[in-house]
Amino acid sequence: MVLERINSPEDLRALDRSELEPLAQEIRQSIIDVVSQKGGHFAPNLGAVELTIALHRVYKTPADKIVWDVGHQSYPHKILTGRRDQFHTIRQYNGLSGFPRRYESPHDAYGVGHASTSISAALGMAVARDIKQADYKVVAIIGDGGLTGGVAYEGLDHAGDVGADVLVILNDNDMSIAPNVGGISHYLNRIISSYYYNKTKNDIDKVIEKSLGDAISKRIRKMQESLKSLIVPGVFFEELGFRYFGPINGHDVHILEETLAHLRELKGPKLLHIVTEKGHGYKFAASDPANWHGAKPFDVTTGKPSAKKSDKPSPPSYTQVFSEVICKMSDKDDRVVGITAAMPSGTGLSALQKHRPERFYDVGIAEQHAVLLASGLACEGLRPVCAIYSTFLQRAYDQIYHDVCIQNLPVTFALDRGGVVGDDGATHQGLYDTAYLRTFPNMVVSAAADEKDLSQLLWTALHHDGPFAVRYPRENGEGVEWSTEEEPIPIGKGVVMREGSGVAILAYGFMVYRALEAADLMEKAGISPTVVNMRFAKPIDQELIKELAKTHHHFVAYEDHTFHGGFSSAVSEAMHDNGLEGVPLLRLALSDEIIEHGPRKQVFEDHGLLPSQVAKRIEDFVHAKASAMIA
Repeated sequence: MVLERINSPEDLRALDRSELEPLAQEIRQSIIDVVSQKGGHFAPNLGAVELTIALHRVYKTPADKIVWDVGHQSYPHKILTGRRDQFHTIRQYNGLSGFPRRYESPHDAYGVGHASTSISAALGMAVARDIKQADYKVVAIIGDGGLTGGVAYEGLDHAGDVGADVLVILNDNDMSIAPNVGGISHYLNRIISSYYYNKTKNDIDKVIEKSLGDAISKRIRKMQESLKSLIVPGVFFEELGFRYFGPINGHDVHILEETLAHLRELKGPKLLHIVTEKGHGYKFAASDPANWHGAKPFDVTTGKPSAKKSDKPSPPSYTQVFSEVICKMSDKDDRVVGITAAMPSGTGLSALQKHRPERFYDVGIAEQHAVLLASGLACEGLRPVCAIYSTFLQRAYDQIYHDVCIQNLPVTFALDRGGVVGDDGATHQGLYDTAYLRTFPNMVVSAAADEKDLSQLLWTALHHDGPFAVRYPRENGEGVEWSTEEEPIPIGKGVVMREGSGVAILAYGFMVYRALEAADLMEKAGISPTVVNMRFAKPIDQELIKELAKTHHHFVAYEDHTFHGGFSSAVSEAMHDNGLEGVPLLRLALSDEIIEHGPRKQVFEDHGLLPSQVAKRIEDFVHAKASAMIA
């Protein structure tokens, strides 16, 4: 076993070249073994094994900086940088993060989780190096998907403009690798990436300029670039100021190492184009990389999901409910258009893509553009539905306000993964949407408590002449009866789910059924609270709050969101605005801190938000206030 001898990149660099391919297979098998048991990002990691080996053979981290884009492909990097023995804890509670995290290892130069950020971050490190007059190399790895994000081009443009000494590796895993693996291709890439070739080319350029003058040398270079554009696929990058190399086979570890070693010695902005295969080495993932991007536990031999312990059928996920409802909406209303930012399967819009492809748009990893596209569609009378994870909609903050809310356009935002997401951790938690959306004029902000709620809220949004956000979790539904039929509800109105007295629990979204569970537990302590499904954080049901205040002496606001600015803040504001400051309010939400990865139930427990904990907290709250009043 080669892998068991690797505890650091130094160990990797000590290996003989003949050991690299066996090492790649062992790393790949380790990823297969762990992800098949624990789940995690799969196909991208299998495709980046040889690249990671070559990078750590050539670049001496942590002195040199390797910046991964997104981080879906960072598992081999973690294995090779001293975390091999911990790899089985990937994405597990208190275990390794599924993404590079600076707190986790000095080899994780930059923490990531959202796409298209690596080039700009790497440029910042390169500029800082030059300011400090330090001596280290900086590499950014970005996928072809990451290049659909506009910020990647902003980074390229600036890096080329300042002439930064940085290497960008374009990991292209959406093309055929066959044309680029022959001997001639290897030979040419050895030549164009070699130090001697580039030194000679630079020397010749200087001679031409000195001998023939600036005007003639410029004309020769222009002719050279014109000819080059006919045969070189990277002329676009060269126009931005980068030296382009490739494409080369990203699964040939020896060619990769040799090429990177040459490029390490070249100064200035460089872009190496490699071609890889997602899921490489595992046939099921290689043949269907989209569905194997992130895997749940599976049987390695068959590729089928591991058998569940319970034979009882689960309710549909909220994503499935959304998927069915939007297809029905598109059948009844030709104005409906679905938009996703590179997540058709994850958001459930893949069903609309098959059902009515002419009403579906995947814009790539470009959330800003997705919202702008929706605004243009809405201007012309259509009813666009932007299905974007809560955490990713943050990237389009300005477009939501500037392009949708100011113009009061009927754009529906379907916020999947609202609240705690679990194993993906800090970069993916959907804990801030209510806070940032409810500050915008014209925006309606809502959350679904169950499958029926989600269907009704989506239909309500379709009939609303303005921006409308519907939030729902990464979770299965509650098992209630629901349908895809059109059934809009009054905007800004909550509904009482459980009649009680004394204590009113105003619950929002996913926490509604947790509040009902807590209320049942509190009966044993002689407290019978009223539970309200508020549905809307904006406009909040102020009339219902005022009515409840007549018969309830304690209020509780309960949400799956950060403490500041969310639903409980909206309740507090509404109580203040209506002169109800004298009614005690207990706000139950997630703490003001970065929430790392872990099962949703565990995260709720850590923050005192499980029903049993909530019941106890409310009991203590009621008794403490009662004691204070007696005193």
